[in-house]
Amino acid sequence: MDHSFVILPEEQTPKGIQHCELCELSRQRHRVIWGEGNPNAPLMLILDNPGAREDREGNSFLCGTRETLQLGLREAGIEIDSVYVTYLLKCRPVRAYDKPTARAACFPHLQLQLGEKQPLVLFGFGNVVAEALFPQQENISVKELRGSWQEFRGMPIGFTYHPLAVRRRPNLLRFFIDDLAALKEKWRERAADKSSSNNHG
Repeated sequence: MDHSFVILPEEQTPKGIQHCELCELSRQRHRVIWGEGNPNAPLMLILDNPGAREDREGNSFLCGTRETLQLGLREAGIEIDSVYVTYLLKCRPVRAYDKPTARAACFPHLQLQLGEKQPLVLFGFGNVVAEALFPQQENISVKELRGSWQEFRGMPIGFTYHPLAVRRRPNLLRFFIDDLAALKEKWRERAADKSSSNNHG
């Protein structure tokens, strides 16, 4: 494995949520995955659901989603310590499930994370995340959202393709990296604004 890829530490799931049974995923999951990376990071990245954590022998490994994500971050010049990765669903599905019900059950968990962490910038990956965060917008897609900034819960949010889509279609990689580079610029802008505000406060 490329030495630049790392297995990020998982953040401990809050008490009371570790054994969440609000949806059917509780009957097929291995465990609740709250998030990974730096819990105090300025950038919060939102994926649809966790990927595999261990191989068949039980050894920790990087799934394709996380490996491609880290590749994009590295190429865009974003340090891994600057990001916190979380998910719409806090459990990894292993078979078919009622997607709308599961997402509705898990959404308060994401809202809790946003309220507690208050990142400077949010960034979503894939149409599923875009549709879940902006359900009022019909036929929303990252292809249309790319290159622009929306607002969610008072925070700027941008979007790009899902890492697995990038793995399947390598021609998307340059757009993926461009979008992450734009995230880096937005972060710098927000950090400068915050610093200026603090200096004049």
